[in-house]
Amino acid sequence: MAILEILKLPDPRLKQISEPVETFDQSLRDFIADLEETRLAGPAAVGIAAPQVGCLRRIVIVDVSARPKTPNHGHLVLINPEITHWEGFALGREGCLSVPDYTGNVIRATQIRLKAQDLEGNMHQYELEGFEARAVQHELDHLDGLLFVDRVVSRRTDLYRRKVYK
Repeated sequence: MAILEILKLPDPRLKQISEPVETFDQSLRDFIADLEETRLAGPAAVGIAAPQVGCLRRIVIVDVSARPKTPNHGHLVLINPEITHWEGFALGREGCLSVPDYTGNVIRATQIRLKAQDLEGNMHQYELEGFEARAVQHELDHLDGLLFVDRVVSRRTDLYRRKVYK
C-alpha cells in the first residue's frame, strides 16, 4: 500500500468529471487500499474521493464511525455511487483535504438515499442521514468536479481561513 499525493486547489484535475468504474479486479482493490491509506494519513479525514489523488474514476470512501453518537453505516467504499432521493436541508461547516487552508458553510440535504457498487461490483442501497449524509454528498461532488468552495453560501461571509489544521 502507498500514501498517494492529494491534489490541491487550483489543480485543474479537481474540476474534471470522473468516469464510471467498469472493471472490478485486483487492480481496483489495490487502488482502493492505497486510497484508504491516504485517507487515514490525512488530518481527521472522514472521506476521500479518487479524483483527489488524480484518478478520475467514480470511487469514494467515507467513514464517520469515529464520531460519537453519529448514526452511520461504518466504513463505506462506494463505487459508481448515485443519489436516488434526498430531502431536507441544513447549513453546516465543511473542510477538504484538497482545500486545506479553508472551511466553509454549505447547504446539504439532511437525508439521502444512495445506490452504489461494492468492490465486487454488487449493487447496494443505503439510507443516510445527518453528518454521514453530508460527508457522502461532499465526496460525491468530487466525482463531478465540484469542491465545497463551489457551494458555499457566500464566499464573502461563509468561507473561513483555517487557524489550525490537525
